[in-house]
Amino acid sequence: MRNFHHPSVAKQALPVAAILVASLGYFVDIYDLLLFSIIRLPSLHALGLSGAKATSTGIFLLNVQMAGLLSGGIFWGILGDKKGRLNVLFGSILLYSVANIANGLVTSVNGYALFRLIAGFGLAGELGAGVTLVVELMPAAKRGYATTMIAGVGIAGAVVAHFVAQYFDWRTAFFTGGGLGLCLLFLRIGLAESHLYTSINAGNVIKGNFFSLFTDRERFRKYICCILIGLPLWFGVGILITLSPEFGRALGTKGAINAGAAVACCYGGSVIGDILSGLLSQYLRSRIKVVAIFLTLTAVSIGAYLSLTDLSVSQFYFLCGCFGFSAGYWVLFLTIAAEQFGTNIRSTVTTTVPNFVRGAVIPLSLLFQYLRVMFYGSLVSAGAVVGLLSLLLAFWALYRTRETFSVDLNYTEN
Repeated sequence: MRNFHHPSVAKQALPVAAILVASLGYFVDIYDLLLFSIIRLPSLHALGLSGAKATSTGIFLLNVQMAGLLSGGIFWGILGDKKGRLNVLFGSILLYSVANIANGLVTSVNGYALFRLIAGFGLAGELGAGVTLVVELMPAAKRGYATTMIAGVGIAGAVVAHFVAQYFDWRTAFFTGGGLGLCLLFLRIGLAESHLYTSINAGNVIKGNFFSLFTDRERFRKYICCILIGLPLWFGVGILITLSPEFGRALGTKGAINAGAAVACCYGGSVIGDILSGLLSQYLRSRIKVVAIFLTLTAVSIGAYLSLTDLSVSQFYFLCGCFGFSAGYWVLFLTIAAEQFGTNIRSTVTTTVPNFVRGAVIPLSLLFQYLRVMFYGSLVSAGAVVGLLSLLLAFWALYRTRETFSVDLNYTEN
């Protein structure tokens, strides 16, 4: 571990422009990422699919999107350390914007899958690059406030996606997301690269070595723990909320559940949860304690979601909102990941970790489908087993993770 000092760090002004771009970029990121969950059934119905075929095809397309996130996370993360955070921030925005516009033009499942793959690949880079840039620019004691703003503004994108999908055709919803992303490219003017990143360019430092995360035992442990902490969140979003119409029927909900409304309620709760978790971490001066609190709430909300039957539609949506609130530690957990590693590999970690968590929906959904067959078609039993597994792994990983509040980020990995 080597330290690098930059003479202007103490005098650095608060990076308002970087926070603004990262926040709006995450807004569009979440809008586009969750849009498919919202318009999954209407879009597949328009392409001629219905019933069980629409459900299985929807899971397939979700896995394709997540495969794009997984591969894109590695690509953009390494690029962020080798070529800079800003290049990744705007390059990823450009790619997923164009891909989502193309998604609005598809006429077949194959075309749908291709552009969900490309969109997922592009979506993989924005959040990690934005958070890395902001935490490196912010004073150590105030990093939590910046990431809280990113979370609060960004997660609202899912709520906006719901209302756009509700009042406009699914193709128009895709065009809207792509257009919003392209508009962000104009904000690049006047944005500066991280001073911590530029300070290591002059030294003989190896940057963006993804495989170095696996060659050192302690480094590998930290990396895996960062990933596992986020599993329950995306188990809930990728399975419970995405398949909320099917779970609503299985649980005897008194009325049809709309996936878009469930996503909007979930992320409406997440806005409040992410803001509260960020502020609470500043007040308690601890990331780990706050994530432990919210993981416990997540366990309670998943249990309630899978056990309460014969609810009204509004009560079911309230449960979705409760899950969203309890799982509102997404950006806080990402801040922990960014603070665990040195500047020469920080972008690689901060970009790959959330996308490996998102990509974990693939094995989780495959396990879910396998268990569903084992339990004679029971979504609830399969969901309970997968949910319990993700929670146990997350609590174990959090216990093994060190506190990083106000830690000095001005160093590199050997």
